[in-house]
Amino acid sequence: MNTKILMTTSAILLGVMGIIFSFFPDDIIAYLNNDANLISILFLQILSSLYLGFAIMNWMAKGSIIGGIYNKPIAIGNMMHFGVGAIAMLKVIFKIQAHTEIIISLTVIYSMLALSFAYVFMNNPSKLEK
Repeated sequence: MNTKILMTTSAILLGVMGIIFSFFPDDIIAYLNNDANLISILFLQILSSLYLGFAIMNWMAKGSIIGGIYNKPIAIGNMMHFGVGAIAMLKVIFKIQAHTEIIISLTVIYSMLALSFAYVFMNNPSKLEK
């Protein structure tokens, strides 16, 4: 598997989400029909810092060998983030009444990335043939 594409894709996704959560927390809370208070805004901005941290880590590691024993912390960290996120969203899908299209699409994306990182983690990287 070409891990450069996987790392770039996850970096862009997490970076976009981090920027949106950082600059538009009030708008996101209003869109979700919740009351905007300082704590919910703070949590979204802390979440944005986590997304941006993961994004820059993935972006900087995209040229490295990932898989098997190589860069294991990066592979397992991403697998854990996307896997636990996908499971949490799966639980919410059956209970949520509004904005299901957003949760379902994010669940599909998170599930695909979780499976991809699990594959990378469990398999040895192959050499690129010229």
